[in-house]
Amino acid sequence: MRLMRRTPAILLIIFLSPVFRAGAQDTISHRITEMWKLSSDMTEEIKVPFDTTFSLFNHYRLADRHSPLNASPGSYGLPFYQLNFFDRISDPDKFLGYYYYPLMYQPERQLFMNTQVPFTELVWTYAGIRNQAEQTFRIRHSQNVNRKLNLALVYDIVYNLGQYGYQRSSDKNFAFNGSYRGDRYKAYFAYGLNNMKTSENGGIKDLSQLETLEPENIAVNLGGLSKALSFLKNSNLMLVQRYTLGKKPAAVADSSGVSRKPFWLSGSFSHILLIDGNRRTYEDSDPASGYYDSIYIDDKRTFDSLSARTIKNTIRFDFTTSESSRFRLAGGVGIRNELIKYSQIVPTHDSLLADTAVWRKHNNVLVGRLYNNIGEKFYWMATGELFLSGYRFGDFNLDGVISKSFSFKKGLASWDINGAIANRQPSFWYEQWGGNHFEWVKSMDKEFRVDVGTSFKYPARSMELRFNYAVIDNYTDFDTLAMPSQHGGGLSVVSAYAAKDFRAWKFHLATNLLIQQSSNSDILDLPLATARVTGYFEHLFNFRQTNGQLNMQLGAEVLYHTPYYAYAYMPATGRYYRQDRVETGNYPFVNVFLNLKLRRTRIFLMLDHVNSGLTGYDFFMIPSYPMNVRMFRYGLAWTFYD
Repeated sequence: MRLMRRTPAILLIIFLSPVFRAGAQDTISHRITEMWKLSSDMTEEIKVPFDTTFSLFNHYRLADRHSPLNASPGSYGLPFYQLNFFDRISDPDKFLGYYYYPLMYQPERQLFMNTQVPFTELVWTYAGIRNQAEQTFRIRHSQNVNRKLNLALVYDIVYNLGQYGYQRSSDKNFAFNGSYRGDRYKAYFAYGLNNMKTSENGGIKDLSQLETLEPENIAVNLGGLSKALSFLKNSNLMLVQRYTLGKKPAAVADSSGVSRKPFWLSGSFSHILLIDGNRRTYEDSDPASGYYDSIYIDDKRTFDSLSARTIKNTIRFDFTTSESSRFRLAGGVGIRNELIKYSQIVPTHDSLLADTAVWRKHNNVLVGRLYNNIGEKFYWMATGELFLSGYRFGDFNLDGVISKSFSFKKGLASWDINGAIANRQPSFWYEQWGGNHFEWVKSMDKEFRVDVGTSFKYPARSMELRFNYAVIDNYTDFDTLAMPSQHGGGLSVVSAYAAKDFRAWKFHLATNLLIQQSSNSDILDLPLATARVTGYFEHLFNFRQTNGQLNMQLGAEVLYHTPYYAYAYMPATGRYYRQDRVETGNYPFVNVFLNLKLRRTRIFLMLDHVNSGLTGYDFFMIPSYPMNVRMFRYGLAWTFYD
């Protein structure tokens, strides 16, 4: 707490020093030679372009990088979900972290670098008055020990006191990773520690108080007596080791003296270790307040606790032909063993007592991949896994993509056609739950889902188009009573998404437009249209005497979606569930902002929800959880690599 209070003064001293010194253009792209993440099966490096652009620094939130359209209960750092159905997290193994996932550091989201010089980035933001302030702070550092070995770390904090009573969030996330890339032996290591602490207020009691009272004076359902608190702790470890057989042959000259690379086939053995541990607790000092209908364990104090730990070991063999060959074929096959331990405090129904139940599960999984590259601009790839035995026996999923690249005057564009078919057991927690206010034991059928889609991306024109369609049998979620539910019939969802930055001279109009609909709105309701539109004026100031430049963006942004029955939130389970009484939407959220960049320093100033109280009081994205009223927000970022 004391550190967060001191942070503004410390960072202002650090940041403002270079702000008033004009300098040469940023050369970061020449200092970071590579940045990548690992594929979902941990077998390949996927190149990630380093973002050196200045555009819209006020979009500083990590949540926006996963999906630009999100539904929030008000304050940043609280659990939220994606408005785009096809951006939502559905992996059963990530059940407890669904609504925090974009903020968490997981193995598949770790970024690795290869740098010529040490690289450090600091990002700090502040909003609101002191007793309601929201602060974020992120530091990222990467450094090569030598040509083959790189180490990196990230520390990320979201500390939000909240405008409404008992709505504090404190998210502290840490990641450390390293990579060793030898000629034959490669290794990748990553450790993530994610701590998400949330004060639960249960929403406001009387919506009409928004018109007459300040946010901190509005009565909430879980107030000072309850002191309700949720805590989610996730720790994860990844270790990937790969050894390649054979040696890549050197190029040889033919009879005409032209150097040619001969055909070659190489194979590699890999061991992949993934450990993931989750623990969630919920506390309430006044369980008999009337907010909950049932009390199963203790009417004086609630302390619900559950945990899940998974250990996955994979051994696999992969092969590839010459990377420089016009016709490249690659593939692999392996076996994965999973050991899972679930535990939870459950009611005994004996004089309001509780006991701890433990369940141990295992799975054996066949995994595979096949890849074909024809020329430099066409490839297809298929990946899959089949659960041979264990708790999820019979589960399978198969994913495929066909990709074609095109060369245009402004740069490369890509057109992808993708498809997936999956048959999988819903999360264990849909079948088993015990706590002071909720209890269930259910048998869930496997969820069968078919996805097809296509996308077109043209980065040079800041354009992306996506179309997705899914058919789901046994769709699983939480019903209007906040209890697990499975829809026995078929359910289909279709969506079209478009993102484009339109430019006319120095004026920009950056649009994100989503159209989507489900075949059964009683089971899955979605806003028909969602738009996030940002209009701004951009100008580059040149200082001839110092040879420096200052980039500026001044504009406004609107977020809007059509009415629909948004999910409600249940604090005791930490889950979003269906409701059919309150529609949210048909309300524009308007921000105005100023972005500045001088050399390695970026600054934004923003008035958030500037139309608060001017366009009505229906500013809800989640029923009973109003969005923040008007507040001033600013942020600083500094990148250095000396």
